[in-house]
Amino acid sequence: QVQLVESGGGSVQAGGSLRLSCSASGYWFSGYCMGWFRQAPGKEREVVAIIDTDDGTIYGDSVKGRFTISKNTVEKILYLQMNSLKPEDTAMYYCAVGPYVRVVRGVPPYWGQGTQVTVSS
Repeated sequence: QVQLVESGGGSVQAGGSLRLSCSASGYWFSGYCMGWFRQAPGKEREVVAIIDTDDGTIYGDSVKGRFTISKNTVEKILYLQMNSLKPEDTAMYYCAVGPYVRVVRGVPPYWGQGTQVTVSS
């Protein structure tokens, strides 16, 4: 059974940093693409960052240069380092896993419960 548990969210002032973690279990960690997505109230869910099995990465335009996705294959943890945070980064952040095609299309089969990030001005 696939389980994804996010942590690290919280409240921070604009310009600050947070690091999100996603602890994964129940599947072959190295064998699937993983990503971070976010959804703000009243807005559609959007891709934040994706990391594939070969460690190739993709970032949403709004976070390029500020966020970094990485993973620890031994510990089976996915990370999202968020720097220079802006109020518009406020959202629920979700970790997800699945085949590459589904993750980049925004429809991965497995999701975590999410962790809230709030950035104040």
